[in-house]
Amino acid sequence: MTQAGETAGARQPPPPIPLTVLTGFLGAGKTTLLNTLLKHPALADTAVIVNEFGEIGLDHLLVEYVGDNMVLLQSGGLCCTMRGDLVDALETLLRDLDNRRCKFSRVLLETTGLADPAPVLHTAMAHPYLVMRYRLDGVVTVIDAVNGLKTLDEHAEAVKQAAVADRIVLTKSDLLDTPGRRADHAKLLARLRALNPAAPILDAAKGDATPAQLLSCGLYDPERKIPDVRK
Repeated sequence: MTQAGETAGARQPPPPIPLTVLTGFLGAGKTTLLNTLLKHPALADTAVIVNEFGEIGLDHLLVEYVGDNMVLLQSGGLCCTMRGDLVDALETLLRDLDNRRCKFSRVLLETTGLADPAPVLHTAMAHPYLVMRYRLDGVVTVIDAVNGLKTLDEHAEAVKQAAVADRIVLTKSDLLDTPGRRADHAKLLARLRALNPAAPILDAAKGDATPAQLLSCGLYDPERKIPDVRK
């Protein structure tokens, strides 16, 4: 290879960083799921973006503050707050990564409970710079098994969150302790399958919501081979 070729190769951007979006309506249990996931070794090199540190109760996972809006977790991962908009948070992480102030290989973004996920996904998939550095790894939507049916009936945001999911995680299924709740749960499952027939429904109370089930679950996998339809 010529020197010019080596220089050109060195200037190629690194592989895009997988970005997982964790969404779900208020009270669905995103915080509990996030705390559980962050204790897993598979997320040791993960940067987490949240709205405020205090809202998700990560005190037992914190090691030290490493910046105005970033803390180091015991797992070795990072957590930063989204004080401005999502673009600012993602660009801040990239600057710190490129300047070797931090190290991570994936990002987990927790949205607010009232968030319409569409603008978040649009930012991740359409921003001219971020789309070169990140790739949407999947959307994980958390839904309360007890109150989920009512939430879907009353809040359009919850419907959108379920409709765009690559994985749906049901929480609080251990509280389905009456015939009425179990009947509503059956209706909830039917509603979710109608809204999003392609998304597997995982039960957190049964231990289904593991990193292996939730990571690398979405639109793009660079290792996935495209089948030859001519065969």
